[in-house]
Amino acid sequence: MPHLLAKLRNVPFETIKQILENDKAFHATEEMYLEHIWQNADDENEVQFLFRINSIENTKKLIEKLHSKALEQDPKANLPNMTYLK
Repeated sequence: MPHLLAKLRNVPFETIKQILENDKAFHATEEMYLEHIWQNADDENEVQFLFRINSIENTKKLIEKLHSKALEQDPKANLPNMTYLK
């Protein structure tokens, strides 16, 4: 089962946790299921979260689309760094 590991900086842990909870239904429709969320013990400004996904290809397309839209609205948008895992 593939996974997506996202790393986001400069967003408080509780804020991203709430955003992910609010987006849970949307993520499920896109076959993305949040499994874990962590705050980096060595860097409080970094949060990492792990999704179980069904398709790396489909998820990459979705993320590229969403990130492109976000960057159109704000070229300096704080977007997570994505790592796709087999």
